[in-house]
Amino acid sequence: MTVRIARHALAEIRADCAARAPEEACGLLLGQGGHIERGVAAPNVADERLRHFEIDPAALFAAHRGARSGGPAILGCYHSHPGALARPSRLDAQRALDAGWIWLILGQDGEKAYRVVANGSIHGRFEAVAIEVVGKASVGTR
Repeated sequence: MTVRIARHALAEIRADCAARAPEEACGLLLGQGGHIERGVAAPNVADERLRHFEIDPAALFAAHRGARSGGPAILGCYHSHPGALARPSRLDAQRALDAGWIWLILGQDGEKAYRVVANGSIHGRFEAVAIEVVGKASVGTR
């Protein structure tokens, strides 16, 4: 499987993760049909934000309301591992409840995507998926 992400969405997610380091950043992936069109930053309400993330429930509810009103669907979530590789942890696997969701993780080795599945090859909960970045690259002006 390959997940497609808009170039501008990935750039915004990268910027969010860099701005919140050394804490873990997190947010939601919105789009349609497996194409991530937006990354929406959400407050990290975890007790230990340097090592964990928990998306603010208010942000999640707002995204669900938006989807029910005709907006983009929630395709998954993103979070950062500022001091580690872009690989799901065992705790990530324990908290990955939404089958089919895409988890985009940004770590010291770049960004990697995973899909939540039953009996996945990674911690019994995830399978790696390829990322295809789509859309025009930004061109700077002089």
